[in-house]
Amino acid sequence: MGIKINLDVMMTQRKIGLVELAGKVDITPANLSILKNNKAKAVRFSTLGAICKELDCQPGDILQYESDEE
Repeated sequence: MGIKINLDVMMTQRKIGLVELAGKVDITPANLSILKNNKAKAVRFSTLGAICKELDCQPGDILQYESDEE
């Protein structure tokens, strides 16, 4: 199963930096970077909700499913 995280795209559209967003959603910049760079294995709903609130978006704007089959 391939879940792609488009957090970097949303952050660019909203013109917000990593450190600023991390402070607003109460997560370390290192952990937010892991999420932003598609290295995360899981994300808490509370974290996802806080990110969506700050970026004024929906979870589907950040998470995208990509089939492993080509």
